[in-house]
Amino acid sequence: MVSITLVPHDISFAEEMSNMTSDPAIRQALGMTDAQCSLEGTRDFIRLVQLEERMGQQVSRMIFNERNQLIGVISLKLIDELQKTCHIGTWIGKAHWGKGYNELAKAEILKIAFLQLDLEYVFAGARIGNIRSQKAQAKLPYITLHVERQFEHEWKKLEQQERTPCILNMIRREDFLNWYEQYKAVS
Repeated sequence: MVSITLVPHDISFAEEMSNMTSDPAIRQALGMTDAQCSLEGTRDFIRLVQLEERMGQQVSRMIFNERNQLIGVISLKLIDELQKTCHIGTWIGKAHWGKGYNELAKAEILKIAFLQLDLEYVFAGARIGNIRSQKAQAKLPYITLHVERQFEHEWKKLEQQERTPCILNMIRREDFLNWYEQYKAVS
């Protein structure tokens, strides 16, 4: 049975993370440059994540599987305490696709978003060309798809950050917590 653990970023995992993001399937899906995927670029990313977390702007975790292998990263970004919103971003190393890790990692980080940070909405976007991410999001039983018009400001913010057309989905606190209570009851 698969399981995950979310762990704060540690610079000692930079080389392993760099190797995974250097895979063309990951790099292209994330819109990363070769420099961003390099060892130094990955170290810079980890330092930035650690700084933004101290500033309350982000919560980002490395994802480890049941064999204690680093398999990806999941983040709550653009945290807005006044609006009680943030955006979620996830990538899983290609060797670990299709095993259920994405859903498990999202459930764990969403517990942080809604139970610890007391947010109301978590936005999940995807580049129009990233069909795999769109399909993975559509599988989540607590997500509301295509909220671009309802949350146009968040949609435009995402497209500006990604510099490409995107779709925008949303996870509402109440929907996730209702699902989570049912999930716990059958687990």
